[in-house]
Amino acid sequence: MCFPAYCVCNAFKQFATSTIIAVTLRVWCTLHGSVFNIILLLLLACHSKAVFSDPGMVPLPETAIDFSDLRSQSSRLNDRGCEGWTVCSRCETYRPPRAHHCRVCQRCIRRMDHHCPWINNCVGELNQKYFIQFLFYTGMASLYSMALVVSAWVWRIRSEREGDGDKGEEEAPSKHLIVAHYIILLVESILFGVFVLVIFYDQLVSIITDETPIEQMRNRLMKDKPNNTHPTHITHTRKPKIALLREVFGRGSIICWLFPLHSSPPSVGGISYSALPDYDV
Repeated sequence: MCFPAYCVCNAFKQFATSTIIAVTLRVWCTLHGSVFNIILLLLLACHSKAVFSDPGMVPLPETAIDFSDLRSQSSRLNDRGCEGWTVCSRCETYRPPRAHHCRVCQRCIRRMDHHCPWINNCVGELNQKYFIQFLFYTGMASLYSMALVVSAWVWRIRSEREGDGDKGEEEAPSKHLIVAHYIILLVESILFGVFVLVIFYDQLVSIITDETPIEQMRNRLMKDKPNNTHPTHITHTRKPKIALLREVFGRGSIICWLFPLHSSPPSVGGISYSALPDYDV
């Protein structure tokens, strides 16, 4: 009489254990799926903002301006350097301080960083925030994918050691496919993660040092140029690092820096300027 009762209790325990494991797996799958999709949604939103936002194009004048006499005074323009208004020979217009001409967009971009093929747009003063957010969430998605792949791999190895050893020979082909899938996902996540995080770090360094890659390259060339009579380094007004970050991400709360929200332009050295400076031509 005791043997059937023992079998029933044992079967009930196995059923309860399997049910708990199934519920736990379902909860974890739902949680990780939700978190990953939220990261992916923010990634796509930041990418869209970086693609369709104005990077800070310098407006063209409504009427043509004659720069013939101004171009002849090359020393005068060079003395002004990056900190003054200059003339773009390609756009045929004045450009504000720290603006550079993009050969792809065929326009001058205010505080241009580079032209990015990922967003098919320039990275400039007005969309650098969204580009950095896009890099941040891409790196997060890569790291999260790595963690999920490694944890799933470890869980599968543990489950195979605890039981189901007899099914190993029958499931050999599917096991090889799953392992190959894990390896491909892991390598892809590592490559994307490292590449994106390096660019993300470079963007933060350029903001903190208040020097775009174009300005860094130009300063390096000017420094290496023999018989250089001009300053070898473009000096800017010294600002705190948090102030430089707020110029890019906005003056709101730091938590808002994580979201692709529109931020008001900085009050100092902002983006409001006239199409024509006070230039005596």
